[in-house]
Amino acid sequence: MAFDKNFNPVLRFMVVSDVHYRDEHSVERERMELAIKTTYELSEKEKYSKLDALYVVGDFATSGSRTQMLAFKDTLDRNLKAETKVCLSMASHEFHGEGETAAHEKFKEIYNQEPDTHNVINGYHFINVTSTNGCHFDDAKRAWVKAELKKAAEDDPRRPIFFFQHPHIMGTVYGSANWGEDELTDILMNYPQIINFSGHSHAPINDPRSIHQRHFTCLGTGTLSYFELDEFDKSCSTIPPGKEKAAQMLIVEADADMRVRVYPYDLITSNFFPMTWKIDSAWDVKSFLYTDARYKTTDAPWFEENAKAVISDVTDNGFTVTFDQAKTNDVYVDDYNVIVKNSDGVTVRNTAIWSEYYFYDMPEKLSVTFDELRKNETYQVEIYAGSFWKTVSEKPLLSEKIEL
Repeated sequence: MAFDKNFNPVLRFMVVSDVHYRDEHSVERERMELAIKTTYELSEKEKYSKLDALYVVGDFATSGSRTQMLAFKDTLDRNLKAETKVCLSMASHEFHGEGETAAHEKFKEIYNQEPDTHNVINGYHFINVTSTNGCHFDDAKRAWVKAELKKAAEDDPRRPIFFFQHPHIMGTVYGSANWGEDELTDILMNYPQIINFSGHSHAPINDPRSIHQRHFTCLGTGTLSYFELDEFDKSCSTIPPGKEKAAQMLIVEADADMRVRVYPYDLITSNFFPMTWKIDSAWDVKSFLYTDARYKTTDAPWFEENAKAVISDVTDNGFTVTFDQAKTNDVYVDDYNVIVKNSDGVTVRNTAIWSEYYFYDMPEKLSVTFDELRKNETYQVEIYAGSFWKTVSEKPLLSEKIEL
């Protein structure tokens, strides 16, 4: 996929978060530079060829040291064009080193920016707020947000307001269960035209739950550093294997009719993910497409008839099972429940793994190894595929039976 050729933007901006520059050179610096260069290259091929803004939604530095802030500034200075407005917010990681006060002083000195900003770009309002006390918003921050939103809405109550803060709004996008805050919710919910961007969780942006609409629209902004996911039942906890293969960004367009398109992009493989989020009437909650109604589906993944689960690497007390990924009417399968049963049909091992959908080049097969099984027993593996909406394949994929 690529930009919607039937969409005629008058505005384009990119959003990243959780970049995590370190004092020493690291791959995150290369990814940030690549993100900027890639967005320019993609934009220049379009009829509307500008990149109007870059928004960085916190944790661009790992500890907020002067070295990290200067290095990030150097990346921006060397790669951004004069046409592109840059706006950064800070959060917990920028405060880690010398504390919040010192971080604010360095930020203003190095970037010549205020931590909280309200810009109007091509007729659209952009409001960006830095958290305080880690990832919180005190009464002063709340008052500032309330005042700036009032100004933006008075300009045009139907026009989308692009709003940025580092932590997710609790109970919205994937990642917000563990990495969300609710201190702005009562203010933001008065403005359904808000399109909110947040990070903090490192959750993948190609997860269909990374866009959420209830009172307003929310989008997760991913990471250029490492993945973390928001489910706690997996064999690897919340940090998936290959976590470092993470470099995702959002490219956003808006047109003269106040419609918005959001394009998730994978920098590791230089590909748009196979979805475009569409927001045609941000002010009208009845028009929302990405609501919790998605959980009411009866659609579930399935295994094709020729799918196989093959057992290999058999030892006295274990084996590995390798299986074909299931199919789905959604973009991806979310996860798998892999169960080992003995000849009596009793479950002796049960594990859950992700489908690895967060990799653009997700594998066609997955493997799980089991050990500490009893010798001279016969076992069979049952595999169930799960969707993002909590539906499960009706029939499991079965392995052959194996005796240890």
